[in-house]
Amino acid sequence: MTQDPLTLYKLIVLYMLDRVDFPLTKAQIGDFILEREYTNFLTLQQAIAELIDAGLVTAKSNRNRTHLAITDEGRATLSYFQNRINSSIKEEIDGFFSANEMEMRNEVSILSDYYKAVSGEYEAHLRAKEKDVTVVEITLSVPDEETASAICANWQKKNQDIYQYLTRQLF
Repeated sequence: MTQDPLTLYKLIVLYMLDRVDFPLTKAQIGDFILEREYTNFLTLQQAIAELIDAGLVTAKSNRNRTHLAITDEGRATLSYFQNRINSSIKEEIDGFFSANEMEMRNEVSILSDYYKAVSGEYEAHLRAKEKDVTVVEITLSVPDEETASAICANWQKKNQDIYQYLTRQLF
């Protein structure tokens, strides 16, 4: 019995989301699938959109990232059709997570965004999470968008140093 390739891509996405206890970004999923040339970018985006529309995956956007998480319905669907994913693909996914899980977890746990406040200034909202617990949350008011954007970008790189500094100073 042959299967529709789009169905396989959907199952791979569900399997990936089920293997971790944190959301994955579209880019992280794309890194795995596109690097191995399972499909192209547009087909992958179609598969993800259809999973979201069907309620099997949730999507939350933050600046230029979309975080995806599997729903209970997605898990039920995966458990029913998981045998349609070749065991070598499952092994590749598991190996991918073994090699990259910490980096991927950190990438989705460090959040930043900025917006224009009523006062006319910009506010950079920075947050670091560990599992589902917010470890630190900071909002900085700055005079312009360029500064707010730079703060958000630097938060991705320097959040651990900033958290350690705050902890040392406050405790």
